[in-house]
Amino acid sequence: MTLQPWLVLPLLLAVAGCGNGGVIDPIHAERETREAEREAERDAERSDWRKAVAPTPLDVEIRWTSYGIPHVKAGDRASLGYGFAYATARNAVCVIARDLVRVNGELSRHFGRTDGNVASDVFHKAVLDDARVAAFDRNETPAAAAFARGYVAGYNRYLRDHQHALPASCAGSEWLRAMTADDMVKLTIGVGIRYGLGRYQQEIFAAAPPHRRTASRLPDTDFRGPQGYGSNAIAFGRAATESGHGLLLGNPHYPWQGSSRFHLIHTTIPGELDVMGVSLYNTSRIGIGFNNDVAWTHTVSTATRATLYELSLHPRDPQRYRYGGSYRDMQRVSVPVDHVNADGRTVTEEHSVYLTHYGPVVASAQLPWTRSKAYAIRDVNLENDRGAITYDALHKATNVDEVEAAISLQGTPWTNTIAADRHGTAFYADLSVTPNIDAVLLHTCRVVLEGVPERVVVLDGSDPECEWRDDERSAIPGAMPAEEMPRLKRDDYVANANDSYWIANPEEPLEGYSPIIGEERTALSLRTRAGFNFIREHLEIDGSISPEELQDMLYSQRNYAAESLLDDLLSLCRNAPPEVDLDGRPVNVTPACTVLAGWDRRMTNTSRGGHVWREFWREARNVEYLYSVPFLISEPIDTPQGLAVADEGIAAALLRALALAQTRLEAHGIALDAELGEVQYVERNGERLPIPGGEGWAGMWSMSVSSLTADGYTPIVNGNSYIQVISWDDDGNLDARGMLTYSQSAEPDSPHHADLTRLYSASQWISLPFEEAAIAADPNLETLRLQE
Repeated sequence: MTLQPWLVLPLLLAVAGCGNGGVIDPIHAERETREAEREAERDAERSDWRKAVAPTPLDVEIRWTSYGIPHVKAGDRASLGYGFAYATARNAVCVIARDLVRVNGELSRHFGRTDGNVASDVFHKAVLDDARVAAFDRNETPAAAAFARGYVAGYNRYLRDHQHALPASCAGSEWLRAMTADDMVKLTIGVGIRYGLGRYQQEIFAAAPPHRRTASRLPDTDFRGPQGYGSNAIAFGRAATESGHGLLLGNPHYPWQGSSRFHLIHTTIPGELDVMGVSLYNTSRIGIGFNNDVAWTHTVSTATRATLYELSLHPRDPQRYRYGGSYRDMQRVSVPVDHVNADGRTVTEEHSVYLTHYGPVVASAQLPWTRSKAYAIRDVNLENDRGAITYDALHKATNVDEVEAAISLQGTPWTNTIAADRHGTAFYADLSVTPNIDAVLLHTCRVVLEGVPERVVVLDGSDPECEWRDDERSAIPGAMPAEEMPRLKRDDYVANANDSYWIANPEEPLEGYSPIIGEERTALSLRTRAGFNFIREHLEIDGSISPEELQDMLYSQRNYAAESLLDDLLSLCRNAPPEVDLDGRPVNVTPACTVLAGWDRRMTNTSRGGHVWREFWREARNVEYLYSVPFLISEPIDTPQGLAVADEGIAAALLRALALAQTRLEAHGIALDAELGEVQYVERNGERLPIPGGEGWAGMWSMSVSSLTADGYTPIVNGNSYIQVISWDDDGNLDARGMLTYSQSAEPDSPHHADLTRLYSASQWISLPFEEAAIAADPNLETLRLQE
C-alpha cells in the first residue's frame, strides 16, 4: 500500500496539501518545520543505537505457581520478552492468534463476510499499514526493541513446542501462524486507538463521495462512551490506614471474553526489575500491578481521544476540502480484502478509504458525506509510541513521585492512574494522551450537529487555527502536555470510578482544566458516589482502614442506590393502588413490592430481590425530574437524592417501571424471589458458578454486567476482572492479595479455565506470590528453562 499522508510527518502533510496553488500559513509552517527538525534529531539518535544493538542469546526461566500464574525471570530485556510471550501463550495462544488475524485485516478471509468483518478488515488494513508500522518502529528505544524481538520469538517458540497440543479452539486452524515484528506493532497501536478511531470502523468503511455511494443504508453511529470497560480504584495514604503505609484497591471492570481479558504475570530481571500484575492478552507489558514499593491501577478516563472535523467541500468536487485560503485533495486509497466464496475460492475485493491530513473520512446517518460537507476523524493515540518507555519506568518506580514522572512520559493512552506507595502517599492523575485543545479553541472552533451528542467534539476543519495545538513539552504531536493535566497527592485517600478528574477527593476538587479532559461541577455516577460514601462511612466510624476491611468493602456487594432510594419506592408500594395499567393490561405489582421489601439491598449470591431492583431501575433511571433533591455542586457525593414520589406523574412512572420489571422477569421465567446466584452465573465445562454483583447504573459498586435471557443473567459480559488489594504492614513489608475473576485461561480444555472463578464465586481471595519464598514453597510449582 502507498504511504498515507495522515500517517507521516506533519511537514510532508502540509507540503502535500498545497499542490493546488495553496499556501502554508506562517504559524503552521513554523510548527511543522520545528517538528521536522525534532524528528530528524530523533532519527539520528535511533540510528546510533541501532548500529550498536546486536541480538543476544535468549535465556529465561519460567516458574508457574498455583492457578497458572507465571513468574518470568531473565537476565536481559530480550529474554524477558521471550518468556513473557511464552507464558502468556500458554493461557491465551488461540485468543492472541485470532487477534493477529483481526489487526492484519484477515477476518473475512478466515471467518466469512459477516459480523462486520469486512469493515474491520478495511479499517485495519488502511490504518495499520506499512507506513504506520515503520513510523512506530523508528521510535523504539533499545530496551523496547530488544523486548519486542524476544516477545515475537517467545510466541513462535510456544507454537513450535505445542504444535500438536494446542487448545481445541485453534488446533489445526489455517489462520494460526507465527507472529512477526509488524504484528506486535499492530497489536500495540490497535489497543491504543480502541476509544478513538477504533469506534468508527463502520463509518470509515461506509465513507464514499455522493457520486460513488451505493444504495446501501449508512450506519447509525453509536456515540456512547466505551461499552464494557470501566473500573473502580482507591488509594489510601498514611493518615487513613492502620499501618501508616499506603493501601490500594484496583478493580477494573473489563470484558470476560476476548483479547481484553487480563492475565496475571510476574516479571523479574535481578537487580533491575521485579514487578507483578496483569497485562491484557494482546499487550506485552504489565499494565496494572505492583512492585515492592508502589502499587498502581488504572480507570478509563473521560478525556477525549479523537475529534471529528467538519470539512467544507469544493462546490464542484466533493473530494476536495477547504483549508484556509485554498483547497486540499483527499487521497483515495484502495484496500484489498480477501474472502472465500461459495465455491471455496479466495476472492479479492477492493474497497476505498478516503484520507485527509486530519485522518480518514467517516460517514453515517448522523455524519453524511454530501456535496457540501464531509467529516474526518483525528486520533491522538495513532502517533503514541510512548507505551514501552512509560511502563518500563512505571515498573521500576519506588514512590508516587516516580509514578508521576513515568506516566508524564505520555504512554498511558486512555486511562487515569491511581497509586499508593510504601511511604504512605496516595496519588491520582489523568495524564492520559489527550488532544491539546483548550477552552478557547473549543469555543471558537466547535461545530454543533443535530443528532450528535455534545460530548462528541466536532471542529471546523476549514480553519487552520482549529488544528490541535502543538507544544514542545509534548512528545506526541498535537497532544496536551502532561504539565497541563490534573493530578492530586494526599495522605488520606483518592478515588476514581470513571467520572472525570473533578472529584478525586471531595475535600479538594480539581478545577480549571480543559473541558476536553472531562466535566467539572456536574453530577457524579451512582457508582462513583457509592465508592465515596462507603469510604466516608468507614473512616467516620473507624478512622482508618485495613486491607481486610477494604476487601470487605468490595465483596459486601452493597447496592448504594437501593440503600438510598428503595425506602421511597416501598412507601409508594404501601400508599398507591397495587394495580398498574401497563398499555391497557392491569398488572398487580404487589409481588414485586413484597420481594423488594424483604431484600437485603445487596447483590450476594444468596440475596433475593436484587434482580427485581435491577429491572425496575433499568426503566426508572430514565424518568425526568426523578429526584426530590436535585444535584448540588456543594454536595456532589450526596446529591441528587430521594425519589420524588409526592409528584403524581413521577409516582405513576415509577409504578409503571416496577410493573415492567415484574412482567419482564416473569416473561423470562425468572422467579421474583430467586436467589441471585440461581439466575446470575457462568458455566465452566458444565459446572454452574454463581457470580455476585451488578451494574453500576443500578447502584452497584461491585460490578457484574450481563443480559437477561431465558437462562437468566448469563453469561457475564464484563465487570470485576483483576482485583488487587496491595498494602504494606506495620514494618513496611509488602502484602499483596488479589483475584482474577474469570481465571487465567479462556480455553475450556485448560486446567486454569475455572479454578480462580470457583474461588471468586465463593467470595475468596488469594495471596499473590511475589516473594521468592512464596514462589518456591508453592505446592504446584512447575519450572521451565528456555534457551534459543
